[in-house]
Amino acid sequence: MNVNRREFLGSLAIAGIAAQLQATSRPGFLAFSTLGCPKWSWPQVLDFASAHGFSGIELRGLMGQLDLPSLPEFAPDKISQRRAELAQHNLKIACVSSSAEMHHADASRAKQLEDARRFIDLAHALGAPNVRVFGNKLEDPRAETIARIAAGMRELAQYAEPKNVTVILESHGDFTNSAVLKEILTKANSAHAALLWDAHHTFADGHEDPEFTWRELGPWIRYTHLKDSRMVNGERHYVLTGKGDVPVKRQIEILWKAGYSGYLCFEWEKLWHPDLEEPEVAFADYAQVAAGYLSSKH
Repeated sequence: MNVNRREFLGSLAIAGIAAQLQATSRPGFLAFSTLGCPKWSWPQVLDFASAHGFSGIELRGLMGQLDLPSLPEFAPDKISQRRAELAQHNLKIACVSSSAEMHHADASRAKQLEDARRFIDLAHALGAPNVRVFGNKLEDPRAETIARIAAGMRELAQYAEPKNVTVILESHGDFTNSAVLKEILTKANSAHAALLWDAHHTFADGHEDPEFTWRELGPWIRYTHLKDSRMVNGERHYVLTGKGDVPVKRQIEILWKAGYSGYLCFEWEKLWHPDLEEPEVAFADYAQVAAGYLSSKH
């Protein structure tokens, strides 16, 4: 993949910031989700991430296919090659993101849990620390749904613990309220059942200030999704980082001050919104803007 002069200079600056962060034992890793590059092959993902100062990749599909464990690229006999390629690019898999939903009460519940276990197995094989799942729908009766989701998280955490994987529930859909998320994670009661803080959704949909969300949920936050948007004719539209009204800089500052050392993952929903800027533009922009926010903390 070709890199122009501006991108090259930007990647040098980001690399310098990364070195400063590592020197303080505060990695502040930058990552991006492959949801944002649905047309890229595995080599394209690796090459772009390496060239632009990213340290991690969240696997949310490849070439538009979401069922990662079934893809030939991640067949058991290909895993050692994938790990070698990651090491050659100085990259890690930050998260393996499933579509498993924990709210189901019917016969599909077993399938959802089995799908999550398949993703946990893949994460373990790739050396990834996290697998994302959804709560998705807060159905009535509310108390039963919360208990069911918490039980699912606890069951998956028990499966994930010996594999050194943490199951993280995303603040998404009906679950952008800190009180509800706190209740679920408290009931799950496992060090391997934690939270993916989608800081956009708790702000834009949950109407929570990031300071409040961190204060309520900080002990469970293992991973973050960051993105920006602005209101247009009463609807939210994703925009490049720093161009909207989501306080991304404040969100990063809160994480930094609190001692967070996980990944700061850019989730650009290109697969769901094909009209968004191409990943070559949006990913490179995020790397520069987020690195600038981090550099201001030194």
